[in-house]
Amino acid sequence: MKVRSILASALLVLLVAAGAAGLQKKKDEDAGTRSVQGVVRDLNDNGAEGAVVQLKNTKTLQVRSFITQQDGNYQFQGLSTSVDYELKTDHDGLTSAVKRLSAFDSRTKAVINLKLEKKK
Repeated sequence: MKVRSILASALLVLLVAAGAAGLQKKKDEDAGTRSVQGVVRDLNDNGAEGAVVQLKNTKTLQVRSFITQQDGNYQFQGLSTSVDYELKTDHDGLTSAVKRLSAFDSRTKAVINLKLEKKK
């Protein structure tokens, strides 16, 4: 009986410790990430639904895409705070200038709006 009680107590301590370690790890992961969001505007300054926003990691050259919602909104989450990113968008033969989210930008929730223009 006493052995079972000791084993049950030890198991409880291990479960609590594992849970606390998991929470700390999640907290540390969140501390090293950020997000970027914004609105893509067309030539008439309206939100551009269906525009493809590309986010390029300048370190790995990996590109992620987001198709804008009805109001032209886009968002990317889980971005590293130690990497520069480039953003641009294309839609119906129009494109935007490339905008940069720098590693030196300390915002955890950056807002970068993009404006569609005629291709040059």
